[in-house]
Order: sequence, then structure tokens, then C-alpha cells
Amino acid sequence: MTTARRWLAVLAATAVLAALPALVAAVPARTSDLSAAALLERITDSAGLPYSGYAEASGGLALPVTSRFGSIADLFGGRTQLRVWYRSSTDWRVDAIGFAGESDVHHDESGDWSWNYEANTVDRTGSPVAPQVRLPAAADLLPTELGRRLLSQALPREASRIGSERIAGRSAPGLRITPRQPASTIAAVDVWADAATGLPLRVRVQGKQSGSAALTSSFLDFSSGLPPASVTRFLPPVNARLSDRPFRDLATAIDQLGAVVPPARLAGLDRNRQLPAPGSVAVYGRGVTELVAVPLPDRIGYSLSQELADATGADPNEPRLSLTVGPLTLLLASARQQDAAWLLVGTVTAETLAGAAAELPDHPELNR
Repeated sequence: MTTARRWLAVLAATAVLAALPALVAAVPARTSDLSAAALLERITDSAGLPYSGYAEASGGLALPVTSRFGSIADLFGGRTQLRVWYRSSTDWRVDAIGFAGESDVHHDESGDWSWNYEANTVDRTGSPVAPQVRLPAAADLLPTELGRRLLSQALPREASRIGSERIAGRSAPGLRITPRQPASTIAAVDVWADAATGLPLRVRVQGKQSGSAALTSSFLDFSSGLPPASVTRFLPPVNARLSDRPFRDLATAIDQLGAVVPPARLAGLDRNRQLPAPGSVAVYGRGVTELVAVPLPDRIGYSLSQELADATGADPNEPRLSLTVGPLTLLLASARQQDAAWLLVGTVTAETLAGAAAELPDHPELNR
């Protein structure tokens, strides 16, 4: 073969390789005869299956909080790139790149290692079992975790089939959940899952008042094989600053240290039975229609009232400050500098939160 022909062969092979991803994406997804109930069951039963992949999550919920809850605003108000290796519930790793930089979480049988790449700090939380009450983290935005969480309490009558899509090179039958609760601000939750394993590959959350998705998460690369143990194992960098954290986050600390006992029912919604009854933070409703009641210490309630007032143009001394961002509604009740406050957040209407605030105890006391 002449030199010219060799180069032509190399160029042809390169062109074919470059075109492969587009060709794979262009292959139509296979239709599935799975019923909505069967697909829902397959998705909920996929917990614990090994996988790895690269995903991107995008949120349209621009929350005006920058102090205690700034990380939550970054998660739900922007784009987060996620790389995951999942071997089991006690052996996984998630690398996340967002507005605040890169952070890696390695989970093993003894707890979590959280490494902040830019700051070169490692936080150790020595608890093998995740607390029932905690703030959302980057790993929760993975399609696998988000999809199962949103569908965990869905009823078969709320589920319907939608068309299949080709995601990360796999055919993924679709499932739509349409909430039946009148107070819900969610129009629909769409989940596309791997036909073979039931692992969710793409999630889309649509609010009632917006034409665009409030939250999406999708795998761009996905494998259902078992990742090697060497990838999830963590050794702290030599020069990293190490620290131990007694609590996963602020919500966990409030739930475990607070002395408040929230009511069993709020605004017509029962307390979620999937969460333990003891604790000061309470979740009401089920599935994608929920509200969370959090008793805040005075210093945190005061700081949050200033931020909400700046965002809405309201008087920070008002007894109630509310804000609606897409399908998410927030209400801060009894937000005065000398008193503790209740923070109510949920995918329910503002009227529902206002009714809930009227039923809560007046100035909850917290252990500090």
C-alpha cells in the first residue's frame, strides 16, 4: 500500500470513529410493551444494582439564598456535571463539578469522605447509614437517585407510559407520573429507564406554571457493569486538611438536637410515614407533592429573612415572608430577630404553606 493510500485509510477510519457517537444516537429507540405498573416496579426495584457513568443535571430554580443554603441554590439553579461509580449502597463515589468547583464524595462502610478539590479539604462523617433528614447533595441529582426518589411513593393510578428514547446508547422506555393531589405544583415527572435493569437514565420535572422543565438530569455515558473497587476507594491527599463532622449538615443537626415536636398532620397532609416520627424536622405529603417544616434558630431565621426580603422587596420584619420559584414555594414564619422561626418549603401552593404556618407552634425552642 502506498503512503498516500495509507493516509487515506487512516483518515477514513478516523472519520468513521468520529461519526460513531452520532450514528449510535441516531439509532431509534426500541419500543417496549412493559405496562406502566410493570415499569414503575422495575424502576423502584433497581436500587442496589451496580453502574457507572457521566450525567448532567440542570435546574431552573434560582433560589435567592447565599449564606447557610448557598450550596442548595447552586444545585437547583444551575448545571452540575456528575461522574459516578456505584458498586453497592456502602461502596460508591460521586464527583461533582458545579458553580462552587469540584467536590468528590466517597462512601464506604464507615461513612463519607468529602473532598473539596479547590480548597484541598477533606471532611469525614463517620456514619455508615445516611440520616433520614438532610439537605440535598449533588449525588441526589443523579438520574438513578432522583428518579427512584421521585417515584418511591407513586401510586399505579398516577403512572402512565410515554414513548421510549435513546439515552447514552440505550433504549429507555418512558414513564410519566401525574400527581393527583390538588395542592401539588408539579404537573408531571417523566422518567426514562434502562430497559434491562430498570435504572433511571433521564428525569424531567415539569411544574404547572411553567413551559420549561424545573429540573432535568440525564446520563450522557452509562454502563451497568460493576466498577472496580480501586476507583471508589479513597486515600486523603497528603497535604489536605482533615476534619471530622458530627452531623451531615444543618438540617440533620436541627432534626436531632431540636426540642420541637411537629404535629402529625399539617395543611391537610399527613406526616410522611417513610421517615421516623421522632425529630424536629417534619416532612408532610408523599411522592412529588411534599412540604418540609424546619424550625430554625433565631440567628439563622434572621439571616434568611434578610435574604428573602432583599429578593422580594418585602419588609424583613414581616411575620411571614414567602417566595415562589417555579414549582417550589418557600415561606418563613415568625421571622423576627429575637424569635426562632419556621421555614416551610415544598412543591405545594402558597396557600397550602400559609395554612400550614397557621397550624405550627409559635416560636419553637431549639437546643443550641
